[in-house]
Amino acid sequence: MLAGSSIGQRLVLTSFGESHGKSIGAVLDGCPAGLEIDEKDIQKMLDLRKPGQSLISTQRKEGDIVQIISGVFRGYTTGAPITMVIQNADQKSLDYENLKTKLRPGHSDYPAMIKYNHFNDYRGGGRFSGRLTATHVMGGAIARKLLKVTLGVQTNSFTTQIGKIKMENKFNDKMINSIYKNEVRCPEENTAKKMKEAILDARKKRDSLGGIIESVSTNLPVGIGDPIFGSLESDLSKALFSIPSVKGIEFGSGFEGSKLYGSENNDEYTIKKGKIITKTNNSGGILGGISNGMPITIRIAFKPASSIAQTQNTVDMKTKKDTTLEVKGRHDPCVVPRAPPVVDALVSLTLADHAILAGAIKSTL
Repeated sequence: MLAGSSIGQRLVLTSFGESHGKSIGAVLDGCPAGLEIDEKDIQKMLDLRKPGQSLISTQRKEGDIVQIISGVFRGYTTGAPITMVIQNADQKSLDYENLKTKLRPGHSDYPAMIKYNHFNDYRGGGRFSGRLTATHVMGGAIARKLLKVTLGVQTNSFTTQIGKIKMENKFNDKMINSIYKNEVRCPEENTAKKMKEAILDARKKRDSLGGIIESVSTNLPVGIGDPIFGSLESDLSKALFSIPSVKGIEFGSGFEGSKLYGSENNDEYTIKKGKIITKTNNSGGILGGISNGMPITIRIAFKPASSIAQTQNTVDMKTKKDTTLEVKGRHDPCVVPRAPPVVDALVSLTLADHAILAGAIKSTL
């Protein structure tokens, strides 16, 4: 197993497989016994990230049908490691033959070749492919249900920006059911249409666009996380940076908060229905690395997809000369619309792991 293939302390997810290998999969260890779960719970989230649905995503058509191999018996988790597998079915490896020695701009090809002495599987990006985010979703679907059943925690992630097109209004509970009513996963209908048009325009130009996903988690108890190196923000960031194309993460007011006075950015406390809350949530629900009971609010920036059909300048590793390259294959003109379920999964995994560490979730339900 490649170093770096596992994440978590008590709820540990291990990812395995490559983009064009026989299968990809995940092992989730540390899930409490007694959680009611079956393939349908996992499949529902996998279907939300599945490509090949429209012109704004890759045309690679994978069924992504998950099989639970171990850790579930008679519809309930047993406490043993939960092993899940998806068979790869729609690979076109010949599209990558010209990439044996030519380096794709914006991709991990060059550092991977050097690190693994050219033994790495380069087809479809191999171990570095966005296809592997399906393994995040497998584990995250279980963590998401665990959090909902035990603590009532709900995480909703959505597209808030594509290129320069942004949502006009602040996200609220009434928007939750609108997230997946369009292809770009933006809860504002008119903004979603503009975003789709921008992505299709980039595709016509043989180019790509980036964007921003926002994630909001509610009902997490106060006191989850640990100071210094066990910070909830630190572990959430580590998990989210495992998604290919992620280049920036901010919590609460984030970088905009750096422009404010302390009097503007501080979240004042008040009492509502006997509960201590803050009037604003510029902290993003985390203070000192520990949850404060307010919604965990995160924004994740995705760079434009690196695989574009335009001719680009590069280097041939074999000849050690400058050359050009046209990236063939089926690629997303924008990866952002497929990212919300992946973000949901990794946020859920991290919050569940910390909840188990804090004793808020027991080893047996």
